[in-house]
Amino acid sequence: MTAENVVQPDSFEFTPESLELAKMHIAKYPEARQASAVMPLLDIAQRQHGGWLPDAAIRYVSDMLDMPYIRVFEVATFYTMYNLKPVGKHFIEVCTTTPCWLRGSDDVLAACKKTLGIGPGETTEDGEFTVVEVECLGACVNAPMLQYDDDYYEDLDAESTTRILNALKSGEKPKPGPQNDRHTSDPLGGPTTLKETA
Repeated sequence: MTAENVVQPDSFEFTPESLELAKMHIAKYPEARQASAVMPLLDIAQRQHGGWLPDAAIRYVSDMLDMPYIRVFEVATFYTMYNLKPVGKHFIEVCTTTPCWLRGSDDVLAACKKTLGIGPGETTEDGEFTVVEVECLGACVNAPMLQYDDDYYEDLDAESTTRILNALKSGEKPKPGPQNDRHTSDPLGGPTTLKETA
C-alpha cells in the first residue's frame, strides 16, 4: 500500500476502554506536565485503530493533552513504533542492527520473503502480514530476533522463522522467547559459573 492510496478517516475518538486507559496514563503526571503522556496515548490510539495512526488520531491526542499538533506529530514521526499508514494484521518487526545482523538477521528476512512473498516495508496483498526492519529491540544476547505483537521471538534461524510465520498463517500463536534450548537469556548450554545456591 502506498501513501497515496491510504484513506484517512475524518475523525477519531477513543472508545470508553481506551479513554479509561488514557486517563490512567495522564494521571501519572502532575498538572502542567501531562504532555508527558503523549507516547502511551499515541500507542493506545494506534492499537485501537488497527495498528496505525491516522492524522485524526494524532489531532485527537494533541487536543486531549492540550499540545500543539506539530509537537505530537513530531513524536509520531520520530519513533519507529508508530505507523502512519495501514499495516497488516500480523505486524512483523525484524531487528537488523549489528548484533542481530552478525548472528543471521539476513536469514530471518530471507525466510520472511520466501514464506510470505514480501520484503521489508511491504504488506501482503491480502493485508494479513507486514514485515519491517527495525533498529535494536534490546534482545542482543538472543540475536537474531523479531517482534510480533508485544512478544519477542529470539535465537532465530531460517527454519524457526518459517515455522513461526506458518503458525501465524494457520491462526496459531507460537510460543515467544528463545526458539532453541536456551533458557531466557542464559548462556547456550546453561550457566557455567555461579551454579551453587547460597
